[in-house]
Amino acid sequence: MKIATYNVNSIRIRLDTIIAWLDRHRPDVLCIQETKCQDEMFPLLVLRSTGYHVNFRGMKSYNGVAILSRVAPEAVFYGFDDNLPETDDARLIRAVIQGIPIVNSYVPNGFKLGTPQYEYKLRWYARLRSYFEQHLSPDQPAVWCGDMNVAPEPIDVHSPEKHRKHVCFHEDVRKAYKETLSWGFVDVLRHLYPDKQQFTFWDYLRPSSLEKNKGWRIDHMLATRPLAEKVRAVDVDVEPRRGARASDHTFLWADFDV
Repeated sequence: MKIATYNVNSIRIRLDTIIAWLDRHRPDVLCIQETKCQDEMFPLLVLRSTGYHVNFRGMKSYNGVAILSRVAPEAVFYGFDDNLPETDDARLIRAVIQGIPIVNSYVPNGFKLGTPQYEYKLRWYARLRSYFEQHLSPDQPAVWCGDMNVAPEPIDVHSPEKHRKHVCFHEDVRKAYKETLSWGFVDVLRHLYPDKQQFTFWDYLRPSSLEKNKGWRIDHMLATRPLAEKVRAVDVDVEPRRGARASDHTFLWADFDV
């Protein structure tokens, strides 16, 4: 099973990029974040014309998640169900596909250290761990992927010494992320390539960031141990980031022997 993840940063702007990538790579599942699109404006018919089943939840101007799959999911769930006010339906979607739960998340950025948005981001990771405890088992195959807005280690960000107070690299958020992973998820890129520096995001605000490879690895593909042991390949396709009107992120994919 080939599973990919992509922060599209506005699905209507990047629709051609998605369709071309699906046609070329034919993943079994594509998880998308930051669609920036209300449900009634979502390009459902166009995406369905590719032959994929499409499940999505969005909102105006920001957030938004979707899962495209070659076979219909057995079940689809949106948002948290922990009875807290912010369900975050447009940031979290879980689909069971061929018996495997796949969680697609768009974790809050956090804005700035010391702000309510940053504290909310830290709580979001704690909620995710509780969500996994409630709905998944570390002893059964499951996938968690998406834009996590965390570079876990110094190798995952350019010039790490300059970013220690960044909301995506501060020690607190890295700790929160790792505590969530410790529930039972394995970073499949690090599983195959422990020492490889591979970014997934290059900032728009620094036009030369891609050419100079000044990026971040903040998009991740994780699997429970039974599935991580079956990963055959993991890669980042940088070419879509080089294209016209590109997202600031690009596609990350993994192929599992299931």
